[in-house]
Amino acid sequence: MSAEFTRAESRDVSDSREAETEGHLQEHDLVAAKAPRIAIEAVMPAIDQGRFAAKAIIDRPVRVTATIFADGHDVLAAAVNWQDAQGNARREPMQLVRPLGLDVWEASFTPRSLGRHSFIIEAWWDTYGTYRDELSKKHQAGVNVELELEEGRRLLVAACERSEAELREALEAVHERFQAMGSPSERVALMLARETAHLMAEADARPHLARSEMSYPLEVDRREAEFASWYELFPRSESGDPDRHGTFKDVHRRLPMIRDMGFDVLYFPPIHPIGHAHRKGPNNTLVAGENDPGSPYAIGSEEGGHEAIHPELGTREDFRELVRVAANHGLEIALDFAIQCSPDHPWLKEHPGWFSWRPDGSLRYAENPPKKYQDIVNVDFYAKDAIPSLWLALRDVVQSWVDEGVRIFRVDNPHTKPLPFWEWLIADIKSRDPGVLFLAEAFTRPPMMARLGKLGFTQSYTYFTWRHTKAELTEYLTELNEAPLRECYRPNFFVNTPDINPYFLQSSGRPGFLIRAALATLGSGLWGMYSGFELCEGAPVPDKEEYLDSEKYQLRARDYAAPGNIIYEIAQLNRIRRENPPLHTHLGIRFHQVDNPRLLFFSKGLVGKEDPVLAVVSLDPFEPQEGGFDLPLWQLGLEDDARLAAEDLMSGHRFHWQGRHQWLRLEPGQLPFAVWRIKRSEG
Repeated sequence: MSAEFTRAESRDVSDSREAETEGHLQEHDLVAAKAPRIAIEAVMPAIDQGRFAAKAIIDRPVRVTATIFADGHDVLAAAVNWQDAQGNARREPMQLVRPLGLDVWEASFTPRSLGRHSFIIEAWWDTYGTYRDELSKKHQAGVNVELELEEGRRLLVAACERSEAELREALEAVHERFQAMGSPSERVALMLARETAHLMAEADARPHLARSEMSYPLEVDRREAEFASWYELFPRSESGDPDRHGTFKDVHRRLPMIRDMGFDVLYFPPIHPIGHAHRKGPNNTLVAGENDPGSPYAIGSEEGGHEAIHPELGTREDFRELVRVAANHGLEIALDFAIQCSPDHPWLKEHPGWFSWRPDGSLRYAENPPKKYQDIVNVDFYAKDAIPSLWLALRDVVQSWVDEGVRIFRVDNPHTKPLPFWEWLIADIKSRDPGVLFLAEAFTRPPMMARLGKLGFTQSYTYFTWRHTKAELTEYLTELNEAPLRECYRPNFFVNTPDINPYFLQSSGRPGFLIRAALATLGSGLWGMYSGFELCEGAPVPDKEEYLDSEKYQLRARDYAAPGNIIYEIAQLNRIRRENPPLHTHLGIRFHQVDNPRLLFFSKGLVGKEDPVLAVVSLDPFEPQEGGFDLPLWQLGLEDDARLAAEDLMSGHRFHWQGRHQWLRLEPGQLPFAVWRIKRSEG
């Protein structure tokens, strides 16, 4: 009896397990049946599958692409649904642009406001599109389509039933016309008409609707995020007297000259009080004299910290006045945000828990081996007392200068500070003013530089400073034009900085400065120079990429009318940039054939409606260089023997090229580069 019971119990358990397994299979099958039938892949622009926001510019179209496909041969439809920072939603239909087995769809939309936008992609079976495709093929083949026409009529009726108001009335009118028509050819023409297709698309039930896996963020910045010319100066050197500390009022005298050179951003190193402890003397000596001003990067003294102004520069009202006057000259003031402190900074007394202390009670000074900064100590972002008070204090510093009218910040060494801090701070500041821009001064590893761009830095310093050969420049500029950098990284081509006196400029003389200016201004929409570049200053500390008598440690008085300056050429290059839209970005560059390795030949704007720009730059500051080059006629849709209208943008001379093969010679003592605009309408 017991064994018999056990066998029965065993059968019950087995039956129960089979039923449970069958239930699981049915449930699994149900989930699979509900899975998207349409695949949406390779969505662009997107950074790390949408983890970070891609970059865009206000009033400039954003091109969205995706690979979209499904099983079978039914026609698909797709659209981009996008939303601006204010929550306004819009929709743009997508088109299949590469039908030859690649299944790439695209659409464009134009953001009209700043801030964080987002978009998703939807795709569905286009029932009526499939019907029209089949009807057209059968009708053209002479097949009897009476049954197909009845199918189309039923599609019309179903569309009417799910529509309302004007759309329903319009569809009912189409149905009435269909019923009134006598001949099949008339009915076919009606069902294939664009107007009918448009109405049916509006009423589409969108079967098998699929959506992209996520909503993709997009950060829309103002125009200056991608196109601007930066000029850097130390206000304290603007008195014209090496023995008198300059003021904000002294800077006023320079504004017209800087404006006339074509710059639109005027950038100052730190303008805060400078500490006395371990103050550096001329040429980075460890002992400063009584009147030595010290490094402005040793921020903080008894007179205040990051929120304060060095008293010898002027008052806060003097700064406000300078911001206003500069704006009247078309110049926007940018400030340095350097998160480092002099040992005299008030924070060390007020918030000692924000710093790391060594076992002997001393602070570790900053280092960037082999460089040492004995006059600087760093905060500890993760010290026990630092979260959230230090983070909030630094945020408040930036916000206080935004409140004074500063909307551009050059950030010193951001790669040495925590990445989560930057993502939080930039998002916080831009939540109140999405027009604030941040330039990352990060000469470091490529992944880190790219990551800073992903986190929100608007633009970045680059390796351009150390790219000199044809191969190096071609490779680097091509890399900047490709994904993923093209979506997250806006390069600012600074030709020099107070910290970097490039070896190329130390011995190349005036031609070398012209070469680097041409490469920077024509290669990127963003470029910058530190004052003295226009005077071809290059005297180095022996065997180092540093300036002798560096302005970081002493006052410098300059004669900006000194013979041999390149002020005129810089003004011309900046004018050319402004007047030619293809030069407003680093994107769209193409390199072309020239049979001399010391000549670099490139273009911008070959694709598009604007007149393209061509440039040839000699990379040799010492010897004349000449060679044959091939005009990219085929990329303009022209034959090899075509006649092409051009203008020399430096001289204004207009002429015609005849044929593909051309020749030029560049003299370093005259102008080591040439830049032309091609007239599409006269090609």
